Amino acid sequence: MLTAKNLERVMELEDKLRSEYQSQLDAKTTEIERCNKKLEDQLATIEKQVQQIATLSTEATANKRIEQLNRELNHRSDKLEDEVATQKQRIKALQKDLAEERAKVKSLQQYDAAALKKNLDASKKKLAERAAANDLLQKSANKYRAENAELQLKITELEARLATLETPEETAEEVPETAAA
Repeated sequence: MLTAKNLERVMELEDKLRSEYQSQLDAKTTEIERCNKKLEDQLATIEKQVQQIATLSTEATANKRIEQLNRELNHRSDKLEDEVATQKQRIKALQKDLAEERAKVKSLQQYDAAALKKNLDASKKKLAERAAANDLLQKSANKYRAENAELQLKITELEARLATLETPEETAEEVPETAAA
């Protein structure tokens, strides 16, 4: 019996507590339901955000890939610019070398074997002609010298003769002048 009494008391206490706290329990139940609804709304929002994050992550991955490609392309373009600069320097050096080689070729073409041989042959012909002309002039000069020597000899002979002829006449002329004096 004690237990039945205790049971009755517990039931009465439960009813009493229920009647006292029923309004609070109802309020808490509605609050729990409202919180559950809010939780469901938040879960739905979280799902949407997860989907957005997934799409954004794929877009971010694509963006990262594009950024990586941009970095690689910038790096390549920098390398190409450096390479172009070195190629320009090399071209300038090669142009300078080419100008030097052209100058060498030009100087070597001045000594072209065929042209030099042709010039040599022409010079030999001119030399032969001049030598022939010189020989003729030398012969003529020798001839004229010989003639000049002969003529000089004749002149000296004639002067000697004239001197011999003049001396008897002068003496003859001097003698009559002394006699007349």
